[in-house]
Amino acid sequence: MTLTREEHLFFMMLLINLIVAAAYLFCGLFIAVPIRKKKNEQAEYLYDGRKTYLIRFIIMLLCPVVGPVFFFVTHLLYLTIFRFQVNLEDVIFDKSRVKTQVKANEERERNVIPVEDALAVSDEKSLRMAMMNIIKGDMKESLSSIALALGAEDSESAHYAASILSNRLNEFRINVHKLYSEMQEEERKDTDYEVALIAYMDDILGQRVFMDLEQNRFAHMMEEAMELLYEKNASRITPEWYESLCMRLLESGDYDKVEKWCQRLEEQYPDELCTYTCKLKLYFTVKNRGAFFQTLNALKNSNIVIDSDTLEMIRTFS
Repeated sequence: MTLTREEHLFFMMLLINLIVAAAYLFCGLFIAVPIRKKKNEQAEYLYDGRKTYLIRFIIMLLCPVVGPVFFFVTHLLYLTIFRFQVNLEDVIFDKSRVKTQVKANEERERNVIPVEDALAVSDEKSLRMAMMNIIKGDMKESLSSIALALGAEDSESAHYAASILSNRLNEFRINVHKLYSEMQEEERKDTDYEVALIAYMDDILGQRVFMDLEQNRFAHMMEEAMELLYEKNASRITPEWYESLCMRLLESGDYDKVEKWCQRLEEQYPDELCTYTCKLKLYFTVKNRGAFFQTLNALKNSNIVIDSDTLEMIRTFS
């Protein structure tokens, strides 16, 4: 059987296409890829890999002439037009956060009233608006106000309050137990989990949104974390944490522990106002008249700057 001239040309074209594709595959697998990998051992590898060259080889076999021409033209365009150095002078890679200043919504702010005021006047519209504003903002410091809305006559507002409190308190319980478990498993000298647990509990327990039994249980967990931190590194305990723990223990009626922490507070921070106010509240609660007035006189004779509440107390008992 004799082949025609066109058939000879066709088979010659297939043979040349096969040679070109095989040469491309060989150069890619055994020359280009190893060289590029060697140059970029420490950097992220973004070049064509062996799989890419194999796929292109198959395309060249299935699409004779068109495949090789396509890859050649695209590579030529990349080298002549699209390959250029990017000017990064105006690009900023700073990871610091940028706080965007948003203009206040004056109309909405003028119509906002506290939850307590809305409850006092039984204003359903204002109460619902207050609840929605709390939901949109940071609710961590507003839980005590939300708890007041549980007894609201408006069922929708009460439902909002119950949903918010349920979610936030469950989240608090989970996080506290997680931090508490990690605190017990950490190494002897580490104090990170104690600090994290105390700071986290301090924000919520001060608002008294739990029932008494659960509030007291969390207060003693906080006291346990403070005890561990005091043994490991007492310098990390702030006067505010001392005061907060004393108030939580005072609320639970554990007066012996309150006195112990008041003494530690006095030893570590003798010139802080909370050193005196914690002792005054303790002695007033246990009705220790002599110790109360002794502490009050010591505060009056000190150089500590007092706040308005303490000044009012001094005027009352002087």
